[in-house]
Amino acid sequence: MNRLVALCLPGGPSFVDVVQRVWDEGDAVFPVDQRLPKRSQSDLIEHMGVSAIVDSSGVTSVTGRPVDAGDALVVATSGSTGSPKGVVLTHEALAANAHATNSYLGADANVDKWLACLPPSHVGGFSVIVRALHSEIALEVHNGFDADRVIEAARNGATLVSLVPTAMSRIDTALFRKVLVGGSAVPSSRPSNVVATYGMTETGSGVVYDGRPLDEVELRIQQGEIQLRCPMLLRCYRDGTDPRTNDGWFPTGDAGSVDSDGLLTVYGRKGDMIITGGENVWPVAVERVLENAPGVAECAIVGRPDAEWGQVVTAVVVPSAEPPTMEAIREHVKISLPGYCAPRRLELRDRLPRTALGKLQRHLL
Repeated sequence: MNRLVALCLPGGPSFVDVVQRVWDEGDAVFPVDQRLPKRSQSDLIEHMGVSAIVDSSGVTSVTGRPVDAGDALVVATSGSTGSPKGVVLTHEALAANAHATNSYLGADANVDKWLACLPPSHVGGFSVIVRALHSEIALEVHNGFDADRVIEAARNGATLVSLVPTAMSRIDTALFRKVLVGGSAVPSSRPSNVVATYGMTETGSGVVYDGRPLDEVELRIQQGEIQLRCPMLLRCYRDGTDPRTNDGWFPTGDAGSVDSDGLLTVYGRKGDMIITGGENVWPVAVERVLENAPGVAECAIVGRPDAEWGQVVTAVVVPSAEPPTMEAIREHVKISLPGYCAPRRLELRDRLPRTALGKLQRHLL
C-alpha cells in the first residue's frame, strides 16, 4: 500500500533528502506549512488522510488513506473559498512541468543553479525543488524568503529563482539570469529577465509564461473561461473527485482571452467580475492601472452592493504616504480605461489580506 507522508519540516537540504527517501519507498509527500498553528497543522493532516508524519522527532505512523501508485505530491490549496482541498500530482505530472520549464528557460546543468526560497508547502516553492532534481541542476534551498540571503545566494552562483511580487520588489532581479513571478499582481512593466507565469496548484505550478503556453500545454477559452489540457495536470483531488472534463480539459475558474497573436490575458476569477450599471468591470484590469498611482502602495478593487448601480466599483487602498483622493483615483483610471471602470468609492486600509505567497484574498474583502 502506498502511503501519504506528511512532512512537518522546515525548508532546507534535509527537507529535500526526506522527499527523495519517501519517493524511493514508493510513497507520496504532503508538505505541511510550518507557519500554521500546531492545531491547524493537525487538522490539515487528518483532513488529508496521511499515513505517516515526519518531523524533527522522527517518523510517526497514523491511520490514513492510501495513495495510488505513481502519486508523488499532495498540496493543500484553499482556492478562493478558504476550504482546503488536496491536489494530487503524479511523478509524471511533476516531471512534465519541470521539463517544460527548464526547456523554456534554457536551463543548463553546467552553468545554472536553482534557488528555492518560497515555502515548499506551496506548489510554487516545491516545484523549484522538482525542477532541479529532474534536470540534475544545482539547488539551494532556504526556509522561506529572506532578502539578504537571496541576494547572497545570487552572488554565490544562483541563477534561477521563483518569487512572488512582494518578494521581487525587495531584491535586485538583475542578480539572476531568470526570475519567475506568478500571480495576478505581477507588475505590467518589469525587467526583461522577469517572466510572468500563469498556473495554479492543479497544474503543478506555472504552465503559461509571458502569455504563451509551455510545450505540451493546450489552452482554450470556453464561454470566457480559461481551460487547460496538459500532462502537468493533477490526477484528482484527495477526496477522489476529478475536476477535468471527459476529454481532459481543466476549467480553471479564471476568465481571460487570447488575442490574434495567441497571447493570453487573464482577467481574474469569474466570480470577481463587477457588474455596475450594466457594464462589466474586471478588478485586475483596474488594479493594474492603479499599481503606479500616486499615494497607492497596494490596491484591491471590489464591488459593493448599491441600489442605483447594482454594484459600485470600490477601491480598497493601502496608502503609501499622502492618501490619494477619490477624484485623483478616478482620474488616474479614466486615462487608461472607460469611465465606468473608475471607482466611485474609496476605502483606506492598513493592509490587504493575502496568502503566505502574497496572493490577494479578495473574498475576505
